[in-house]
Amino acid sequence: METLTAITLAYLVGSVPFAYLLSRHRGIDLRQVGSGNIGATNVLRTSGVRIAVLAMGLDAVKGIAAVIVAQWLAVGAATQMAAGLASVVGHIYPVWLRFKGGKGVATAAGVFAVLTPVGLAIASTAFLISVWVTRYISVGSIVGAVTLAIVAIVTNTPAAIEAGSAIVAVMILHKHRANIGRLRAGTERRVGQRLFQ
Repeated sequence: METLTAITLAYLVGSVPFAYLLSRHRGIDLRQVGSGNIGATNVLRTSGVRIAVLAMGLDAVKGIAAVIVAQWLAVGAATQMAAGLASVVGHIYPVWLRFKGGKGVATAAGVFAVLTPVGLAIASTAFLISVWVTRYISVGSIVGAVTLAIVAIVTNTPAAIEAGSAIVAVMILHKHRANIGRLRAGTERRVGQRLFQ
């Protein structure tokens, strides 16, 4: 019962679309502008750095909260990882927005900040280096997700977290399909590139 409660709460919290709500408060519907994605990158391009950073932080808090609540309700890495995954699924497929949400990167970062902080630190470094070199946030997100999964597998990480990191990496790759297509076509927007040119 505790496990089911933790997963359900995690999904509902993960479903809160902070990026959408913050932008909507400024009169911008993220679903109608930019990439149409309900995530911090689209907020950055449409609402500015300050709102984007706030949205990213709140999305990460969703992942952190999901794992902490699971720790309170039940013991064991498997339940905590399941709750973390539920929060990421909630962010990607939010019940409040007809299951059309963001790409889960910041929420996943919050999850692994609690479950494997060293792994997240390494993945975050890979993310930053990738974005700095390529100036593509999508490339950094993909590299960071894959790096986290690899680090979890090759280090002494609980099996549940290894599996969870691999699942998250697959989810993030799946959500970046359009970005990968644009990268191949040379039409992906770089960091700092204006939305309308």
